[in-house]
Amino acid sequence: MTDAPRDAAGPRHLTVAQFTDNYGPGSNGLMYAVQQLEGNLLDAGHSVIVVAPRAKGPNPHAGRDGRTEIRLPSVRVPNMPTRVANGRHFERTMARIAELAPDVIHVHGFGTVGVLGVWVAKRLGIPLLMTWHTDFDAYADHYAAVLPLLTGVLKAFGKLTHGEVFSSADLQVAAIRYEDRGRSTASLLGLCQKMLESSDLVTTPSPKTADRCREIAPGAHVMVVPNGVDPLPSGPPPVERGPGPLVLYAGRIAPEKGIPLLVEAFELVRVQRPDTQLMVVGDWQRYPRIRRVLAASAATGNVILPGEQPREKLGAFYQMADVFAFPSQTDTQALVLHEAALAGLPIVSVDPALRLVLEPGTNGELARPTAPSMAAGLLRVISRLEDPQWRNNAAETSRRLASQWSIASQADAMLALYAEVADSRRLEGLIGAGR
Repeated sequence: MTDAPRDAAGPRHLTVAQFTDNYGPGSNGLMYAVQQLEGNLLDAGHSVIVVAPRAKGPNPHAGRDGRTEIRLPSVRVPNMPTRVANGRHFERTMARIAELAPDVIHVHGFGTVGVLGVWVAKRLGIPLLMTWHTDFDAYADHYAAVLPLLTGVLKAFGKLTHGEVFSSADLQVAAIRYEDRGRSTASLLGLCQKMLESSDLVTTPSPKTADRCREIAPGAHVMVVPNGVDPLPSGPPPVERGPGPLVLYAGRIAPEKGIPLLVEAFELVRVQRPDTQLMVVGDWQRYPRIRRVLAASAATGNVILPGEQPREKLGAFYQMADVFAFPSQTDTQALVLHEAALAGLPIVSVDPALRLVLEPGTNGELARPTAPSMAAGLLRVISRLEDPQWRNNAAETSRRLASQWSIASQADAMLALYAEVADSRRLEGLIGAGR
């Protein structure tokens, strides 16, 4: 096998087309991951094409040299803060991509834009890399609207792979009966399998997600590339806290994140440690059930709700906490775990498959997803924090584990993968080395 061609002046220039179904309107981990990759490519002198639904959202790279943005007509998903492309202008977009001639297409997601990215790669013969960001079959239990939408995407995928054009009617979102949820989820997983196995390479942010990819798509070529995170800037305490232990949750607040579980566990903690406080940083008022649960707890004075915060200000919240609580089982990496670990916090988690920054007993606890078990884990950590030696060792362990995956190291890994995927002659050997 030969090396990829290089210019005399250095590495070849690459143009990478990023197809993402989630680029606003709100902030989220997937959007930050895509924007981080955009910045890495642009900083290295490469070119980026972003294809995304038309939506408002933070866009730090708008207007930078070497960047092209294609926004597609979109519709709002009922009962969710999400917009998806409605199927219009797909032929026009493919023609535009053909003109721009990217070296690699990178698909982020299994929605309409993801389908478009796979279709464009197949039709134009462009190497395809896909990243699995979201555990869709787990999310389907929480978002009934997602199932009929993605069943429509499956129908559209079938049309596109046969060279046909689909319309917004193929993507119509409707209510789904509870008894049909299993069939719809099976269709969704069938879509995931076809898209994963259509890719030259699939990257995942954690071993947990790689294992799930291989279960769904045994024929896919999968590598683990964790998203990189750097320490967030610290600052003065942004809110007042009491003298007792402070448990922190920071991140997106949604039905699948396990917030009611955390609140129930916290109430059990307070039975034994009444001075303990819980701080939940995020938009806690979006979903009625979560709003009711948190508002009732906040009325006792032991729950702090500072609301959603800009990411650059989150470091001060991590800094003032004593332990980070993670009640979710649906995350594929959870950047908040890495942010908390970089801040030196011990962690109590209920997801046994996410262990990149957690060594149970050393820098935290792994609990079962029940309130009594999570409460017991929190109480064990709170008790150990009274030992300065354990606390210091836990902080050092958290920082050591999380520092393995920095923004710079991820940039180096992904830029190398883009070059290798663009030169697919070397890809088979790379995949074998990365399994």
